[in-house]
Amino acid sequence: MPGSRRPDTAPQTRLLAPTPRRAAPALLAYVAVRLLGLLFLGFWAHRQGHGVWPVLATQWDAKWYLGIADHGYAHALGTAYDANNLAFFPLYPVLVKAVAAVTPGSRATVGLLIAVLASLAAAWGIFAVGDRLHGRRVGILLTTLWAALPVGLVQWMGYTESLFTACAAWALYALLADRPLTAAWLAVLAGLTRPTGVAVAAAVSVTCLLALRRGFSARALTAALLAPLGWCGYVGWVGLRLGRWDGYFAVQRLWHNDVDGGRETLRRFRELLAQDSTPELFLVLVTVTLLASTALFALSLRDRQPLPLLLFTGVLLTIVLTSGGVYFPRARFLLPAFPLLLPLAVRLLRLPAHYRALALTGAVLGSAYWGAYMVLVWPSAP
Repeated sequence: MPGSRRPDTAPQTRLLAPTPRRAAPALLAYVAVRLLGLLFLGFWAHRQGHGVWPVLATQWDAKWYLGIADHGYAHALGTAYDANNLAFFPLYPVLVKAVAAVTPGSRATVGLLIAVLASLAAAWGIFAVGDRLHGRRVGILLTTLWAALPVGLVQWMGYTESLFTACAAWALYALLADRPLTAAWLAVLAGLTRPTGVAVAAAVSVTCLLALRRGFSARALTAALLAPLGWCGYVGWVGLRLGRWDGYFAVQRLWHNDVDGGRETLRRFRELLAQDSTPELFLVLVTVTLLASTALFALSLRDRQPLPLLLFTGVLLTIVLTSGGVYFPRARFLLPAFPLLLPLAVRLLRLPAHYRALALTGAVLGSAYWGAYMVLVWPSAP
């Protein structure tokens, strides 16, 4: 399971992570991109007479998580659409409640702070993966590209994407560094954060099971069995709470989140790209994101990315594309799939500096615009 040696560093062993000093340029670039997006959002919101704080900390999914932190989970399935909070995994609201109990400020403030801190941990982990595989400059570019995704504003909202990405990035890094038990525990945390935590568990379990072909390893076997326990534990708990074995899946059906093999996705593609003469811009962005992600996964296969990365992005992309549920948040659902950006980071490094600067500038400015559009113009959740 060990990853490739970095080409621009002297031979050395790092058990867990690049030092903060080595990661500092990537983290500074990340913060700069996100601050620019926040400033643009503030300017646009001021022009509309709209507050920034509610958008970031208390609306849409953030409201659901705060409700769980305040009142806990529902005890019955119910029948109302979009009305059962058991669809939301527990790690983030539990952290919000625990930290708010020992710190000043509201739970909304704590939730937003956790998301921002988690985004920094995620950026560090993303840099660590890029640095280990292709060197420091690719690690910096990879982190910058992740910051500049069109829906990157979500990284600094009261959502779970940043926390989940942090768990996923460090789990993948631990696999590359041949630390299966560390990867497994991080997979458990990812599985308690989002439904797509199953993608992290799959990456860890399959990688560790395949490693057993080289010889028995108690660590690898333990990690393979441990990794899915976070996701399975929450799904099992929901079933017990509702008194039915398929309780969690019944909740998802209540939210219209069935798996249909991709029929709904293809229908929306046809509708937005061929039939609708005036499509909503944000839905076009979502569609382009899905198509680009598919193309980048194919490029990742061509580049022969390490198996853990391919497993993670492949399972995550499959979940998003085969869902029959709501369409508009799917670009956000793919936000944690940072390995899809590795082919871009590697190729950007080969470009002349002025072309690279032009591409990054366009991505950063586009992210600032789309982030503000997503929360100030688009009328639904991100």
